[in-house]
Amino acid sequence: MTAEALILVEPGAHRPGGHRHRALTALAAAHGNTVVLAPYGVAAETRDALLAAGARITVPTGTVPAGLAVAGTYTAALAAAARRVFASRRWPVTVRRLPHQVTLLARCLAEAACVRTGRRLTGGAGTVVVLSASEALHGAAGLLGGDHLRFVHELVTTEDTALRLLGLLTRRGERRVRVLAPTDALREDLTARFPRLPLQVRPFAVADPADRLTDNDRRRAREAFGIPPHEAAVCLVGGWWPYKDTGVVDAALARLDVPVHVLVVGGPATHGLLKRWAVLPYVRLHTRPGPVPETVVSQAYAAADAALVARRSGVAKESGLVVDAVRLGVPLIVSDHDPALTKTLGGQDWVRLFPAGDSTALADVLRDLAWTPLPRPAPGAAADLGVPTAVGQAAFLTDLKESR
Repeated sequence: MTAEALILVEPGAHRPGGHRHRALTALAAAHGNTVVLAPYGVAAETRDALLAAGARITVPTGTVPAGLAVAGTYTAALAAAARRVFASRRWPVTVRRLPHQVTLLARCLAEAACVRTGRRLTGGAGTVVVLSASEALHGAAGLLGGDHLRFVHELVTTEDTALRLLGLLTRRGERRVRVLAPTDALREDLTARFPRLPLQVRPFAVADPADRLTDNDRRRAREAFGIPPHEAAVCLVGGWWPYKDTGVVDAALARLDVPVHVLVVGGPATHGLLKRWAVLPYVRLHTRPGPVPETVVSQAYAAADAALVARRSGVAKESGLVVDAVRLGVPLIVSDHDPALTKTLGGQDWVRLFPAGDSTALADVLRDLAWTPLPRPAPGAAADLGVPTAVGQAAFLTDLKESR
């Protein structure tokens, strides 16, 4: 018997690679009867993976969903134009926040259009999940789109007066959604802002035993990067967003007194930093500018003796990089920016923690890595840390929908 449809809405599917690409494609492959709606398009690599998994890719259709989608597209364009106009700090804070408020409205309209289309395509019988949902206007999305589940990854901005009023007017729509927060800290923040919203903590990332890199993967990757077998290497993967602490990495690399290969993969990256690192006496720099396909990202992890994750203190969003290291079987060097994550990883022999912002401590960890490589995580490490498999995640989402 064919499984009930799993309708996955991913507004970020047009961006290649990354945390969202991995979860979207893994869920599609695991469930077997998946419809994917991507309001802003789908990156070529993601499209190929989804089609190979047998997923159906569609866009909002029907009079109302298409209207919502068009409204969302024009609103997003308006928000982008306003961000450029009001970027200067000479404008008052309220004015500079206005484009972000328009962005929240655009995201709400686009999500609602996709949810309505998904529900129409399945006669209301499938499970609709917005994988990267907006952090605001949950009730409006439920009222306009219908019943669905929402993963909220972070709180980038908040609702100002106009959107708070809209949220108040559409509050009854909150009964039609259930929000999933990947961390306890994010759930607490959401609860404080939306006390009536049904909320639950659930990891977004997924990990499967087949993801684990082999010794042959490691050998081939190090040959591809030109890294001798016994020289230490760390990888820095993904965009260098404001919550990542590139400053502490910069200062730590300048303190090195033993050779370490540094693999920088993806983007955007700060080219000034890369130029500085390239001339440091003990840094052997290898770069693969982004966006890059998943095969290149996996190659970087395979070549590294450890993945390096450095974030600013207090950042408590789920780290896809940490989960990638665990599922691929790569040791981890990570800052203690998040007390909950620090508690989870503490005591693991394949993890080295350093105080967030402490470049001296990070340099010491990198120096130790050059002399004594870390062991790899055990094959069951992801499950031990509570990261679900793709099959388990799909089952959880469909069961959660039934329990609403």
